[in-house]
Amino acid sequence: MAQSPTSSAIRALQLELKKIQEEPVEGFRVTLPDDENIFEWCVAIFGPPSTLYEAGYFKALMKFPNDYPYSPPSVRFLTKMWHPNVYESGEVCISILHPPVDDPQSGELPSERWNPTQNVRTILLSIISLLNEPNTSSPANVDASVMFRRWRDSKHKDKEYETIIRKQVSQTKLEAERDGVVVPTTLQEYCVMAAPRPSSQSMDVADFYDDDYYDDDMDDDDDDDNVCYDESDSGHGDS
Repeated sequence: MAQSPTSSAIRALQLELKKIQEEPVEGFRVTLPDDENIFEWCVAIFGPPSTLYEAGYFKALMKFPNDYPYSPPSVRFLTKMWHPNVYESGEVCISILHPPVDDPQSGELPSERWNPTQNVRTILLSIISLLNEPNTSSPANVDASVMFRRWRDSKHKDKEYETIIRKQVSQTKLEAERDGVVVPTTLQEYCVMAAPRPSSQSMDVADFYDDDYYDDDMDDDDDDDNVCYDESDSGHGDS
């Protein structure tokens, strides 16, 4: 039988959401696709200036367990993301999202894993940091890891990795325009406009889902993964 949500989990998430909305942090913003479900959040992550991801607009779905904060949430990119620490499914694989268990085979220290003092801010800031500094020691996407190392070791002369990332960033600009979101492109905008407001219209959280990511390789019967999908719209650490 599935565990029922605890009142402490609901309260913790309500407080975190309120604090993030009142005191935004540079680099991301969050919304609820369903006001009645505090356990699923839509996240917009903005690419940091002076990195390959500059001006990027990346959508992700964050799901919280019923015993949060004692167990970590999961984070899955809905926007296509070619990265050493992101599976092809979009699932983010970093230590901070791994349960606090002693697993010598993982190569992770217990202190690197999830603990109840962590929160949404620390998770998302870790992911933003990871964009520009992947952990390639135990990658979720081996091909992306090999490509990144070639790019890094060649001092950026090997352009294959960079070309893919810049193409994906370019594609997200169209999504930002569709959602009416102004993405920060300079360091000043990125820091001051911690959570950019929609440019001319309020963004419907139902528009958060990126249809291009959902393909035949994913579960068609997993309704929970479609929480950000707008059916009326025509228009993707260590393991």
